[in-house]
Order: sequence, then structure tokens, then C-alpha cells
Amino acid sequence: MGDKANAHPGAAGRATAADHPASVRNVVLVGHSGSGKTTLVEALALTAGAVNRAGRVEDGGTVSDYDEIEHRQQRSVQLSLVPLEWDGYKINVLDTPGYADFVGELRAGLRAADAALFVVSASDGVDGSTRMVWEECAAVGMPRAIVVTHLESARADFEEMTRICAEAFGGDDPDAVLPLYLPLHGPQAPDGHAPVTGLTGLLSRKLFDYSTGERKESEPGPEQLPPIEEARNRLIEGIIAESEDEGLMDRYLGGEEIDFKTLVEDLERAVARGTFFPVLAAAPAAEGARQGLGTVELLELITGGFPTPLERAAPTVTTPDGRAREVRACDPDGPLVAEVVKTASDPYVGRVSMVRVFSGTLRPDATVHVSGHGLADRGHEDHDVDERVGALSAPFGKQQRPLTHCIAGDLACVAKLVRAETGDTLSAKDDPLLMKPWEMPDPLLPLAIQAHSKADEDKLSQGLGRLVAEDPTMRLEQNQDTHQVVLWCLGEAHADVALERLRSRYGVQVDVVPHKVSLRETFAAGAAGRGRHVKQSGGHGQYAICEIEVEPLPGGSGIEFVDKVVGGSVPRQFIPSVEKGVRAQAAKGVVAGYALIDVRITLVDGKAHSVDSSDAAFQTAGALALREAATDARIHLLEPVAEVTVLVGDEYVGAVMSDLSGRRGRVVGTEQAGGGRTLVRAEVPEIEIGRYAVDLRSLSHGTARFGRTYARHEPMPAQVAERLHARTAGTR
Repeated sequence: MGDKANAHPGAAGRATAADHPASVRNVVLVGHSGSGKTTLVEALALTAGAVNRAGRVEDGGTVSDYDEIEHRQQRSVQLSLVPLEWDGYKINVLDTPGYADFVGELRAGLRAADAALFVVSASDGVDGSTRMVWEECAAVGMPRAIVVTHLESARADFEEMTRICAEAFGGDDPDAVLPLYLPLHGPQAPDGHAPVTGLTGLLSRKLFDYSTGERKESEPGPEQLPPIEEARNRLIEGIIAESEDEGLMDRYLGGEEIDFKTLVEDLERAVARGTFFPVLAAAPAAEGARQGLGTVELLELITGGFPTPLERAAPTVTTPDGRAREVRACDPDGPLVAEVVKTASDPYVGRVSMVRVFSGTLRPDATVHVSGHGLADRGHEDHDVDERVGALSAPFGKQQRPLTHCIAGDLACVAKLVRAETGDTLSAKDDPLLMKPWEMPDPLLPLAIQAHSKADEDKLSQGLGRLVAEDPTMRLEQNQDTHQVVLWCLGEAHADVALERLRSRYGVQVDVVPHKVSLRETFAAGAAGRGRHVKQSGGHGQYAICEIEVEPLPGGSGIEFVDKVVGGSVPRQFIPSVEKGVRAQAAKGVVAGYALIDVRITLVDGKAHSVDSSDAAFQTAGALALREAATDARIHLLEPVAEVTVLVGDEYVGAVMSDLSGRRGRVVGTEQAGGGRTLVRAEVPEIEIGRYAVDLRSLSHGTARFGRTYARHEPMPAQVAERLHARTAGTR
């Protein structure tokens, strides 16, 4: 952090295979859309020598696809990996989406990384979704640091942004969030804005000037030392306190000068513990410049202050049949345990899997066992298959740089794994193992689709299968009640990307249709019906008469059939036929075409003919009897009701409860959830929450989460049922 002033490996910035976990750093960039994550990745690549100027890979000066990749990544819809090399270390930089709809990609990045770098815009501040991700990292103890971007903005104020970050992320301990560097400002412009031109290293007491496009080191003047010493003392006390190094604290309080190397070691210890969160500053390089402001300092923090993969606890591993298995943390010579953290399709090489190796060493052309369990409810079938690994590579833009191997702690892209899907485990074929998959967010926005044409219909099933294989945050449903194909997504942007991928990647054009909920019908009171099916048209006739009584039952009872025929008026062999007929009619509905439930149907009488009665005739008579019973009866339309839980900031509780009431919901309770948040419990008709994932995000500014589970069906209010009937009739 200041001791390698002008380290620049040049062409060594091209990542190669790591040979020891200690030389690997895996860092994930987190931040809201527009915070500058992807621009920061490019700036780091430029400083590390992976590109010789923005948009050009160092490969004989040939123009790469980096411009296009940069543009696409700025749309922030997928996780991307950029491997770099710096001072002998391999750094795997994982750039995550900034939109809330792609939180699944974000969590995959968190799974693959060993530390998180939170990117905060000096002009926009810290939003609610970034705070939520911070809490997720805190829950698993992931080491974190903060980098402030957009310092070139006229509104940028690094000191104020540091204070905001300390409030947002420090909790009860503001000294856990402190800057490692302070900005150096150039001459003040006429508008009063003084641009940031360099940084002051608090631990090293050095000045780093970037105003010429090259990082130049110098000593501070006497007039600059007092504020540096004040900030430095607070920083050192914070680092030592959070590392819980009591011996070093005694030495420091005793007036001993602590050397730079010891301070950096204590910083790494405090960061690795997940208790101290350094703040840095960064800005992209100016046109023609070789280094962006703060990028060297950031690379030094990553390599010298972030933990190695060796410091990460071993994952929970079992055999495919569930028996626990002990695996040493990050042992290149141990049993192979790797996880697919992302799956993508390349038009030239086919399926490409991004893999994090947790144990053992992955090699090209090896045969591995692929285990995938636990996502059957999202369209992923459980499987245990052997597959041959294709080429290993390190990506950069559209380029794939071949790798000879991938050791524990490293990441690589694997080609031609046909069966492996996101979340699957790769292990040795003679020692199959299974990692517990990371928690996937529940998709709660339904997207009902149908093939646009017959040609699309033929390709739809395969396209959807590949789509959900790539993205486990989607859930594919073939609804047996509504006969709709439904893709459950995380939000509108997520749904738009799914449709675009179906069209452009798999050649399937689909139409979006209104999503239907599974309504039901039931009798509000008892009724009776007579079914008469008598036909004679020459030859063998048809004769069946049956009389039934229908009475409502409590919710959840289903269909109950009772035989009370006396005297043999309906022969015994035809009573099952009547039951089959009424059950078939109940499945079709009796008024609006929705399945009939929660009734008892009693066969009380009937007539038969010795020649013309048959199984088919009594099935028809049973169905006719049920329809006649419904003719003069009061039929309730039943709608599904969901139990909804909303975790929301206290400032939005009133708005959320009011909104739920407007959806015909019943709030059944609230409870404090800590951290200034409240858990609201309610029961809401499912027909009213089809777009709740979108509406709640808008209502709470992206800070609330909700879950839903089916509770029961209950009668729909008459006026709502009438509106539904009118709308349905209008679409016929």
C-alpha cells in the first residue's frame, strides 16, 4: 500500500494458470447500476497491463472486442470474469450486475469470491440495495472494502462519502470504516471545484500524484503533515483494534513507531476477519494515460490486504447420497471439488461453464462426475453423470486464453460440459461429491408465454430448458390447471432478458399472454340434480338416469362421492361409472370452467335398462346431473390466497400495509426484525400480487423483500367475480 510505487508488469498482465493458492486473489465488485464497476474493471486492467489502452488487448496491437464487451457489461445483466496479474499475483475480478433483477448473478459472484469490493459513486451515495448486499456479506463474514468512484464529478466529496459509508456500513463502530488514502486536489476551477489529482497514503506517509497520467511518488511538505498524522493515528488505532492485536496496541499506545510492514500485516488480519473495511478512491485514466487514479493502490490492497483462498473455510461437502465428507480447505492435492458458478452459451464453442475450484486440481480432457441436486422445483432435474472436460481457459472480453490447469482457489472457464448447470458440483468420477448449493432468490414475477408459430413451438421446450439451465433464478412451470407455460422471473428486466435470449440465442419467438391464476368453484349451499341420458337411434341404445344431492364441505376437502342407492335402482356395476362422470365434470367446472372442489356428491337414486345401459351412459348421466344441480344453485368462485411476508424498512411500513390493504389483503401481524426493519405478515389473493415483485421494489426504493406461499382457496367477492367474468367474456 504505497511500497510499490510504480509496479507495472506490462504484458505480464495476461493471466496464466496459478501454481499455488497463496498467489491467487478472488474479488467480486458489488454496487448499484451506474456506480462505475465496469469502468473500474477496465481501469484495473489498464494499470495491470492486460490492455495497453482502453479497448485494446496487448496482442501485437490488434484491436480486440473489449469495446463491445465494455458496452454490453455496462448494461449489467450478467456476471463476468476478468483475470489480471499484478506483482506476481493472479487476481480474478468478478464484475456483478448492478440491477436488482440479477441478484442471482450477484450471489454467484459472492460464492466464487473470497472478498468483496463495494463500489460507491461519490455523486450518488449508498442506495438501499447496496446496504442489503452488505448485510448478506456480513452474515457470512466475507471480507469487504469500499472504493469511491466518480471523483471527477463536481459534486464529489470524498470526505463526506467516507462519513456516509461509515454510517451505512459501520453500524455501531464508525472506526471500522476508515480511509487508507486521502485525496490530493489540484487548482480550484472558476466554478469552485478542485479536481482530485492524487492521493495521500496514510500508512506510508507518501504522496502519489496522477496528474500527468503516471503515478509519481513524493514526500509531503511540513504544512501537509499535521492533517496526515491526525488521520493516520485514527486509522492505525482502528486497524489494531479491529484485528484484536493487543500486543501491537500496547506498543502503539506506548509511543513506539510501528513499521509499515507490521501495519499492513495487521490490516490484512483485520480485513480477513471481516471487522475492518478500508475505504479507497479510484478514477479512470484520462485519454492517453497509463494509470487511473487509485488503481495501483487498489491492486496493492487486493494483493496485500485481501485474504487468500487458503483462508476460506472448506465448503460443506457430502456424497451424492447425503453422507458427510471432510475436505481440507483449498488443497490442490486433495479430492477434486469444483462448482459451476455460471453457465453461458457461446455461438462458436457451445456451452461454457465458469468454475471455481475449492479442492484438488482441474485439468483439460479429464473425465469428471457432475452432481446436481436440489433445484428440481425450478426446472433442473437431479442428475449424477460423468462428463469429459473440454479446454480450460481464462476469459478476457470475447477472448479465451488457454490454461494448462486450474488449482484449488482459482477460477477458469470450461468448455463442452453438456450436462453441467449453474450450481452443479464437479468431482472425480471415482469419488463423486456434492457441494450444498448457495441460496437462490425466489423468482416471484410470473411471465406466461406461448410459441409465436408452429416452428417456434417445436423449439420452445429445448430453448426453455437451456435457459433455466443457465439461470437457476428462473423457474419454469407447466401449470396443469391453467395449461400455461410460465417463466417465473425476478423482475421486468430479468423477464426482458429471458425473452431476448430465447429469440437471439435459441431462435425461439414467443408471445407474452396474461397470466392466469388457478381459480376454483364450489357450491355455496346444498342442491340436487337429475341426469337423464336416454337415446334410441336404431340398434344399441343408451339409457341411464341418476339423481344426486350436492352439499358443500370445508376448505381442503376435495371431492367426496357417496353411494346411497337402495333397492338396486342403479346396478352396482354402474355406480363407479356415475362417480367417474361426476368427477370428470367437476374437473371441468360447472359454471365458469374452473375445477369444482370441496363438495360431497351423493348418489341417491336412478334407473337402468337391461339392454341399453352402459358404463359410458352412466358417466354421461352423472355429468349431466352435476350440471343440473349447479343450474339453480349459488356457486362461489374460489380464488387462491397467499401468505405473504414482507421485510421492509421501518420508514416504509405504513406504505406497504396500505398497499396490501388496497390489494384486498389482510395484515395478520408485524414484528421487529432488527436493523430498523419490520416483518409484515399478510394474507393476499394471488390474483392481486401478480406484479407485486415490481410494485414493492418501486414502493420501497428497492429495499424490501417478500415471500409468498399458497395458503388456501376462499370465495371471491361477488363484485370482483363479476369483473372477472366480464373481462373473460371480452377476450373470447
